[in-house]
Amino acid sequence: MVHLSRVRKAKHPHREPEESGDTSSAPYVYATHYAAEELPEHEIAEREMPAAVVKRMIQDELSLDGNPLLNLASFVTTYMEDEVESLMTDAMSKNFIDFEQYPQTAHIQNRCVNMIAGLLHAPTNNDDDSDQDSIGTSTVGSSEAIMLGMLAMKKRWQNRRKQEGKDWTRPNIIMNSAVQVCWEKAARYFDVEEKFVYCTDTRYVIDPQTAVDLVDENTIGICAIVGTTYTGEYEDVKKINDLLIQRDMDCPIHVDAASGGFVAPFVNPDMVWDFQLEKVVSINVSGHKYGLVYPGVGWVFWRAPEYLPKELIFNINYLGSDQASFTLNFSKGASHIIGQYYQLLRLGRHGYKSIMSNLTRTADYLASELEKLDFIIMSERSGRGLPLVAFRLPGDDSRLYDEFALAHVLRRRGWVVPAYTMAPHSNQLKMMRIVLREDFSLHRCNLLIEDFKMAIKTLDEMDESMIDRISQYIQTHGAKMPHNPLYANETHSLQGKTGKSHPVC
Repeated sequence: MVHLSRVRKAKHPHREPEESGDTSSAPYVYATHYAAEELPEHEIAEREMPAAVVKRMIQDELSLDGNPLLNLASFVTTYMEDEVESLMTDAMSKNFIDFEQYPQTAHIQNRCVNMIAGLLHAPTNNDDDSDQDSIGTSTVGSSEAIMLGMLAMKKRWQNRRKQEGKDWTRPNIIMNSAVQVCWEKAARYFDVEEKFVYCTDTRYVIDPQTAVDLVDENTIGICAIVGTTYTGEYEDVKKINDLLIQRDMDCPIHVDAASGGFVAPFVNPDMVWDFQLEKVVSINVSGHKYGLVYPGVGWVFWRAPEYLPKELIFNINYLGSDQASFTLNFSKGASHIIGQYYQLLRLGRHGYKSIMSNLTRTADYLASELEKLDFIIMSERSGRGLPLVAFRLPGDDSRLYDEFALAHVLRRRGWVVPAYTMAPHSNQLKMMRIVLREDFSLHRCNLLIEDFKMAIKTLDEMDESMIDRISQYIQTHGAKMPHNPLYANETHSLQGKTGKSHPVC
């Protein structure tokens, strides 16, 4: 046996050109000394490594990751055409914020803003000093978009309170306890009190009456979700809007359409939830979810300039021209904006409608097949919600396993089907969720159903001691994050102030 330290010290015929930085010829990777050494983890290496070796070593490590196509936990796009991937690769070196250097990319963003805002029935702004008809901007994702929307509502509320000579230091926002975790982050980061409308054992969306009842003089707005993370349901934005009007309450609505913004307009076009409602002042959508672009790109829109306070917009000239900026970050790549523009041109309304209709039909079929396996379906059907299926096992004291054990067995086949608990006040409910993305065909759906049957059969045949060992393994290892002090003693279910666990988005 050759000791590893000796391997590191041994001289190889090809060692000298490697150490001298000669990477012009690709080495046979597994014949190099790098194949017998550990890769650096804590300190940067002293010398260069050949490009072919680095690429191969990283590829080998990444092969341990799961297959994105089998990850049914995430809404995030995992498929794009080769043509758009090429365009996005070409744009990777462009810094989008540099409008002077890349003016066409800026024009393309504005076209995307107008096209997507049109889907949301946004009023147009035809001021002479405006570069675009609609008020909106691209973001890194819906998390940034939501934070910008919250900042705009907070600043507008504060300005009004100051003008009235009233206390402006205690803002609050009203939202469903099943909001995506980025809402809790935004509230905590920007010192806004969270006022929750809690879910129940039978209701997983916001109750409009309760939400409006919570409004007080310190409320900056109400968040309504079109496509909840937990069950994919659409909240009744119109009902909230109508109640606010009936009570003559000056309270705006921000619609979080991160997931549903590219689904509802095509599958359920008669549903009124967007800028058609007068109380809706801002909307965010995710381009990297059902907008069909790789992560990360999001979009946020405002009804009119008055809902985006001017003091939040920064004017700069040090990139070569005068330009306005309203984002949390500054520099970002241009590739995802190019990708969004490609998809809008490539698919048009008909293409998006065809994809979302296919997914909706497949989701309905999957729900009916899971019902045959005695699962209880918790999500909506026939386009009344996102193309996903949320479900749970029926109550049965004689059954030895739960949803978490079932998810664990499915992973043996490669499927990632998340198991989690519902939001507070109904979080005794264990549940699972399957998100259908563009590349989830009916054939793949049937393969999943067969693996569900096999997983259930496997668990049914296990004895109590084996189930206990699986449960113990899940509790000990199943949800641990890679080691990082930031995540010490945490799990993939990030706990917010509400104490709820958040499913993967």
